[in-house]
Amino acid sequence: MLEEALEHLVKGIVHNPDDVQVRARRLRKGKVLEVRVHPDDLGKVIGRNGRTAKALRTVIGSLAGGRYVRVDLLDLHEVR
Repeated sequence: MLEEALEHLVKGIVHNPDDVQVRARRLRKGKVLEVRVHPDDLGKVIGRNGRTAKALRTVIGSLAGGRYVRVDLLDLHEVR
């Protein structure tokens, strides 16, 4: 559910919504959501002084209901 919510939010922000990918990975203490966007959209998703990224993390944290969730924002071509 968190992945779909995050994908929906990010697709509403970017110019290239078809390039948005959200992948979940499990950690011992929670979950990591990796958001990959087109390189031209990365600044839009991060926002001025990181405000948009912080807002996305706040919304997803609220939806997680107290469980640990980390949101990573990556360039579509970045290798991790």
